[in-house]
Amino acid sequence: MVNIPVVAGKVVAASADVETYLRPGSLQLRALPPLALYVHFPWCVRKCPYCDFNSHEHTGGAGAIPEAEYLDALRADLESALPLIWGRKIVSVFIGGGTPSLLSAGGLERLLSDVRALLPLAADCEITLEANPGTVEADRFAAYRASGVNRLSIGVQSFDDGMLKRLGRIHDRSEALRAIEVAQRNFENFNLDLMFALPAQTLAQAHADLEKALALAPPHLSLYQLTLEPNTVFAKFPPPLPDEDTAALMQEAIVARTSAAGYHHYEVSAYAKPTHECRHNLNYWNFGDYMGIGAGSHSKLSFPHRIVRQVRFKQPVSYLAQARQRQFVAESFEVSRADLPFEFMLNALRLNAGFAPRLFSERTGLAITAIESALDKAEARGLIDRRLDLIRPTNLGERFLSDLQQLFLAG
Repeated sequence: MVNIPVVAGKVVAASADVETYLRPGSLQLRALPPLALYVHFPWCVRKCPYCDFNSHEHTGGAGAIPEAEYLDALRADLESALPLIWGRKIVSVFIGGGTPSLLSAGGLERLLSDVRALLPLAADCEITLEANPGTVEADRFAAYRASGVNRLSIGVQSFDDGMLKRLGRIHDRSEALRAIEVAQRNFENFNLDLMFALPAQTLAQAHADLEKALALAPPHLSLYQLTLEPNTVFAKFPPPLPDEDTAALMQEAIVARTSAAGYHHYEVSAYAKPTHECRHNLNYWNFGDYMGIGAGSHSKLSFPHRIVRQVRFKQPVSYLAQARQRQFVAESFEVSRADLPFEFMLNALRLNAGFAPRLFSERTGLAITAIESALDKAEARGLIDRRLDLIRPTNLGERFLSDLQQLFLAG
């Protein structure tokens, strides 16, 4: 069932005309934030039991993916969205999934050519592609680089073959190492995704994974604790996970060891060598704008007097069917003034360095006094450090981030 979108209390078409969003409203944004582009590729070889992303298994080999039709739909989707972002420069592009590295080299070349033809990209635009290890996919990395991808994000998750099997991954340790080797030859900037607190994982095994990752010296590391998300296989059939104390020891070891290796812990799960922070994700956390195209993708777009969110049709079959009718947006709604503080803080509090109070006003159109009461509570509980020019989570706030973020929910 598709939700009927509502803007300022009135039912509107999902593909609302830009004039609807440019009319006078309750906010006053002095300037629009940076704009990024997200492209979603919804297919993968196998759905991992912990994954709650919009990803769908394909059958019968790569030929079963309707690549050409999907690329047609992505271009049409972007064309339909242009009036909402006309004249705005794209600071980063992120192609995620699913497993977008299942795209053929020619398919990726076409996608990026379409993006460049329709949008002005910043001269230093970061273009990231998510990739899963595997011999066939790794052999495409050079072609991806030639197409304009300048940052690769490789979903390794673990270097332990036993752990990879428990996670339902389709690659093994040797394939992961080969993929990283090929990435090192073709990309100056790449990320490794790893997980910890895996099923039956010991502290020693978590350390071994981390040490192997550090030995490979990636410019960026993403280190996530495995959590049981709703509507996943692991949620229905929970595996034996390490207890909270063991998981906390793993996290503490990660923070200490990455720091000693020269990585800056700049976000909850992100660690980077100097100048290699992920610009695309930083834009999210700084409450920047993003246009999402592709099945199930989300957008957050600012206008002078309002902030709008959109969601594309989720199921690939539905998305393609709607695309034939030149319909892409399943839901579109204006973010209320009451919800803006929580939406901003949900993102900004993930940044270990914090944010300047003026950023809150610039990105929400609200005065910092709108969150004065919540800031006072957070400071009294020792969850934030607060100065005239900076608000940042304390170590305690980082540890209890969800509790800190909840303080900014609209009452």
